Amino acid sequence: MASWKFKSIFAIGALSVVLAGCSGSMNGIDHSKMNMDSGSAGETDHSKMKMEGTKASSKMADGQTVKPAVLTGKEINLTASVSNQEIAPGKTLPVWTFNNSVPGPQIRVKQGDTVKINLKNQLPEPVTIHWHGVPVPNAMDGIPGVTQNAVQPGQSFTYEFKADVPGTYWYHSHQDSVNQLDRGLYGSFVIEGKNEEKVDRDYTLMLDEWMSSGELSGMNMSGGNMSGMDHSTMNIGHDMSMYDLYTINGKSGSLLDQLPVKQGDKVRIRLINAGYLSHQIHLHGHEFKVIATDGQPINNPGILKDNVISIAPGERYDIEFVANNPGKWLIEDHGDNPAVKGMKATIAYEGAAAGSDKANESEKLTIVDMSRYGQPAKANFTLDQEYTLEYTMNLNTEMKNGEMVYTINGKTFPDTDPINVKKGDTVKVRLVNNSKSDDHPMHLHGHFFQVLNKNGKPLEGSPVIKDTLNLKPGEEYVVAFEADNEGNWMFHCHDLHHASSGMVTELKYTDY
Repeated sequence: MASWKFKSIFAIGALSVVLAGCSGSMNGIDHSKMNMDSGSAGETDHSKMKMEGTKASSKMADGQTVKPAVLTGKEINLTASVSNQEIAPGKTLPVWTFNNSVPGPQIRVKQGDTVKINLKNQLPEPVTIHWHGVPVPNAMDGIPGVTQNAVQPGQSFTYEFKADVPGTYWYHSHQDSVNQLDRGLYGSFVIEGKNEEKVDRDYTLMLDEWMSSGELSGMNMSGGNMSGMDHSTMNIGHDMSMYDLYTINGKSGSLLDQLPVKQGDKVRIRLINAGYLSHQIHLHGHEFKVIATDGQPINNPGILKDNVISIAPGERYDIEFVANNPGKWLIEDHGDNPAVKGMKATIAYEGAAAGSDKANESEKLTIVDMSRYGQPAKANFTLDQEYTLEYTMNLNTEMKNGEMVYTINGKTFPDTDPINVKKGDTVKVRLVNNSKSDDHPMHLHGHFFQVLNKNGKPLEGSPVIKDTLNLKPGEEYVVAFEADNEGNWMFHCHDLHHASSGMVTELKYTDY
């Protein structure tokens, strides 16, 4: 039985936020179509949540998706629509797509280009696009109710911005995004640098998790009626075990295409986590370097072998290696969940026999510590300089009114205190994860920040510039950035279950 992939079918309360409009007027948007309600999680009326996408799937999604394309040039057309995709051998699920593929097409543009992306919405619900990590003007950030009206079914919207900062980014819906991203509305976005070192092969691997079953809390999610659901079972931020299919580029296991190389090739692999779980990625058979994180270069990266890279939701890591070991080699996720067996790609040398590489996904390997990787270099910020503003974000998991919520300084959005800045301010933020068992990958829109300190120790290696930073339980980081992009911007956890249950604040320019 075909079923929706749902991490959480309920976009909870005002926290369809990120998700469906965080502040300000919705300017005439029809809330009845937004899969959201205005109450708290415990007050959401599921009978009114419409489930239009699920109902529509049987009528609109008879066809199958196609392979993701690569789109180049200064004007790009994207159409959001419903389809079906074989995710794992014999397991086809209804999906929401950009240009009838999951992931959507890779968009590749050149540094300095002004690009126009025309979005047409053929879905049964409103949609937007957020350009994750790309420092776009505020009006192009794709946040419904904050920077734009959501694009209604049958309507179009054009995003236009200059692609200034080269690197690996991605795009995804930010309307009811806890659900829409989960259904497949994402793709990769690459800005090619003017002085970029050329490689022979350039591959992008987008990581994600899916549910093969439509069952949640004893209820079939491919039906439309959600009234009467047991609220006590609804917040699934702690129980991610329903994700039994891990995918690379929308495919699991033997459905994955091989990555061909020739001996001597310089190979770049862009790893993007579009899911809600961290993944520990291991490249077999080769030495490699991490050359960038969140699209920003690492200074003089060192050689690694048999390390894993821990990639949290929203993060990107670019690795590079020389193909100097003929055969067929895995690049795979490591962990205890049986679903890791599906998250494997094969690097296949042209003309090589099958090879003798063996999966070892349950082996515990050392994680690359980015706070000590690469070589120091001059950076924009230091720990001891004076800052215009200093701010602390205590992140936590709490029970309030019988519901599990995710808080910043004890508050949930929209009651969290915004970071108020003026253009040109320098801002130092201390991030502390007080949750006992939850990771919090915190993503700042519209800006990059420099990581200065981890658990009380200054970084020892390359300067680390990011837009998404994962905090494990008990961890503390200090980051700094310049307020150099005016507007109202989200700062939220990119486990969107946590965002939809409160872990959101805003960076607000008071003179904007």
